[in-house]
Amino acid sequence: MNKLMLFILAMALGASAGAQDMMGSKGSAIQVLGAEQTASLNLPFSEAVAVGDLLFLSGQLGTLPGKTTVVPGGIQAETRQAMKNIINILEKYGSRRENIAKCTIFLADIDEWGAMNVAYLEALGSHRPARSALAAKGLALGGRVEIECIAGGAKHLH
Repeated sequence: MNKLMLFILAMALGASAGAQDMMGSKGSAIQVLGAEQTASLNLPFSEAVAVGDLLFLSGQLGTLPGKTTVVPGGIQAETRQAMKNIINILEKYGSRRENIAKCTIFLADIDEWGAMNVAYLEALGSHRPARSALAAKGLALGGRVEIECIAGGAKHLH
């Protein structure tokens, strides 16, 4: 099996919270990160997965850390909080916002794309990662926006 297929298999099997070497000795170890935090909220995923120095973050809603309630204030408030959550997770695992390579943004309403961009740009400063944005029929917890990212620069977490 190639590395991508092994990574997908590892994600489908729900690797445990500890470091998992799902790719064998020739590949990078897959480390599931922050599963304890999400499990405490009854969520079936981890905060992030590290493969080498890459971090694959789970989608972040505009919720306060440790809570499952979306912040009030609409799309900009939710985007600001989602980006704070992303930056906090990156820093927790040794990366930073300037290391974000790609974001995917899911919007409950594509008409809020412009307003979301204002808060998204505030959070990133002059950094401009690759990005996709699309509308979804609905988002978890009634959120207006969910953002997932891939970033480099993770410290070795073994």
